Amino acid sequence: MHQMPAESQPHLRTFMGWPPAGSVWGRYTAAVRRDVAAVARTIAEYEPVVLLAAPEDAAAARKACGGGVEVVPLPVDDLWLRDSGPVFVTGPGGAAAGVDFGFNGWGGKQEHPRDGLVARRVLEAFGVPRTEAPVVAEGGSLETDGEGTLLVTESSLVNDNRNPGRSRDDIEKALRELLGVRKVIWLEGVRGEDVTDCHVDALARFAAPGTVLLSSPPPGARPDVWTRVYEQARAALEAATDAHGRRLEIVDLPEPDPAELGRRGEDFLGCYANYYVANGAVLVPRFGDRCADDHAASLLRDLHPGRTVRQVEIHDLAEGGGGIHCATQQQPAP
Repeated sequence: MHQMPAESQPHLRTFMGWPPAGSVWGRYTAAVRRDVAAVARTIAEYEPVVLLAAPEDAAAARKACGGGVEVVPLPVDDLWLRDSGPVFVTGPGGAAAGVDFGFNGWGGKQEHPRDGLVARRVLEAFGVPRTEAPVVAEGGSLETDGEGTLLVTESSLVNDNRNPGRSRDDIEKALRELLGVRKVIWLEGVRGEDVTDCHVDALARFAAPGTVLLSSPPPGARPDVWTRVYEQARAALEAATDAHGRRLEIVDLPEPDPAELGRRGEDFLGCYANYYVANGAVLVPRFGDRCADDHAASLLRDLHPGRTVRQVEIHDLAEGGGGIHCATQQQPAP
């Protein structure tokens, strides 16, 4: 039986992607590449990083990232490896397999001729057995404590743009089998408000088994669709128990105050919960709201003892509606 380990378990490597020339980023491509390189170089201080780049972009990627990052020529449409890449699971003795969830551009919202093949190509290139999932999902829609509990949003999975005609029970059964989980906690989320249909990795994360970090609205936030998403998620988590029957401790992780961030586009993801746990480190965004930035770093430091918290500026990457977690995908160590 294979199981999806917690992100905090040791990694063999981190996969990332290099936004190609002529991508959806348009004139922001160079700026976004700088953010990707900064994240890649930081992670590479703690564990191996493999950056996938179109063959014609590989030299530029190597120059930007330096010798500490391995660049593998493999075509991508975009940088979001959390979603296009395989979701790794481990079996008895630590043998890894990769689940290919059939990435379809977040329900057909973007063209994805290359990214739809990334999971298969990565697994082939690194000699990892591939499991083809009977449901469509993205890595960012799946959050596990590594002990049999899975957090998901209904909006991104029970959605006709990914799994037409499939019931929640049907999808849950597939996830249980694919990821080796015994308990699935469903949060409502919201459809159509962002490209991901409200991925869980920008809403709720396991800091440890039994402890969930919840991205909470900044102080003084007015009621809107996202405050409702938060309130529904908090109510669901307060009522839930994990695979071991434990009640969950919920820790609020306040988002930055938009008034402190200057001009930001409508897709900007000001969310600290989209952090990444690497070997020996936690990478969290620095957005420019000093009070909120410091609080997020301090909270993550307390919840991940023994790991260094590294704050990385990702202003341009966040304009695309994603964060550090969205841009990374870990392969667990055997």
